[in-house]
Amino acid sequence: MKLPDNRGYFGEFGGKFVPETISYCLEEVERVYHKQKKSKVFKKELDFYLKEYAGRPTLLYYAENLSKYLGMKVYLKREDLLHTGAHKINNALGQGLLAKAMGKKRIIAETGAGQHGVAVATVCSLLGFKCDIFMGQEDIERQSMNVFRMKVLGAKVIPVTTGSCTLKDACNEAFRDWVTNVSDTHYLLGSCLGPHPYPLIVRDFQSVIGKEARVQILKKERRLPDYLVACVGGGSNAIGLFYPFYKDKKVKLIGVEAAGFGLQSYNAATLVKGKIGVFQGTMSYVLQDSQGQIKNAHSIAPGLDYPGVGPEHSFYKDTKRAVYGTVTDKEAIEGFKMLSELEGIIPALESSHAIAYLRKLSKKAKNRLVLVCLSGRGDKDLDIVRQAQISADTKKRR
Repeated sequence: MKLPDNRGYFGEFGGKFVPETISYCLEEVERVYHKQKKSKVFKKELDFYLKEYAGRPTLLYYAENLSKYLGMKVYLKREDLLHTGAHKINNALGQGLLAKAMGKKRIIAETGAGQHGVAVATVCSLLGFKCDIFMGQEDIERQSMNVFRMKVLGAKVIPVTTGSCTLKDACNEAFRDWVTNVSDTHYLLGSCLGPHPYPLIVRDFQSVIGKEARVQILKKERRLPDYLVACVGGGSNAIGLFYPFYKDKKVKLIGVEAAGFGLQSYNAATLVKGKIGVFQGTMSYVLQDSQGQIKNAHSIAPGLDYPGVGPEHSFYKDTKRAVYGTVTDKEAIEGFKMLSELEGIIPALESSHAIAYLRKLSKKAKNRLVLVCLSGRGDKDLDIVRQAQISADTKKRR
């Protein structure tokens, strides 16, 4: 099966549910992408920047202390070591070069945790684009250091004050801007979601994660892992790890969603609790009420509080190629502390969800080989963790 098909569908998921004005934009992006991915010049330039600028290949690190603690053999794919601190730079570089090929002068993007925004601002500085980043007001307050980083890099950060003031609203504003400025602007979407061809493009640029990991684990262990584990918001780091292993049926794929305050609430875990619907141009699982209205998602990790998910993940779920579990805010903080204290590696709160899930997995996977995508570093989240600790201590004293 070709994933996606020529219409941009992964089974029943995906597609292009957009107004005609946006459809023209998407057709240009798709046409140029298919041309450039066959170009040796484009591939050579992208490989150069990934290696010499971003720092690929990233290391596959055997986490010995964590492995002994959990009773599993755990390897970490260290995307946190990349320039800008997360996997987002992979896609930003790829789409930045696409925008250059299209002759665009300006790039816009959405961001939640700020890591995609920082990556886009970095690429725009490198390649000479004007850069505008849409970011929800709540996320601006939670991720003030990343906001400052974007501004230092020369980007304009535009606050979004509608809806939940988080990632989904930033996406909406970016699409509105794109429609009115398509002649000179490229929308550099940050995850494997939205209308076709974005889920395809982002997956392809992020698949470098899984391609490297496959070669590295075979060299270190002379076999493939039993499990791949990655956090899922929109899902780009996870699909980048999973896709190169898609045909290896013995390798179990586990995506970890944010459960927020817990699964008794209805504002988290799209794949676990959502229903099929159309959201921001694609058919996928969505958090929605009985009237089909989109719910506001919550997670302590700004990059995971999104009420939709990439259509390829929805396809993986329905075909049972991957399973999707959940981790609460409290468990994510515990995962954050566990990796920091056992390995001296401070993970992003998004990645902490994947780390925390290992506790659950260890109950049924003793002595198994597990490969985890450490999608980003935790510098940006230290204040959130500190505030969570203060709040917890206050409740204990009461």
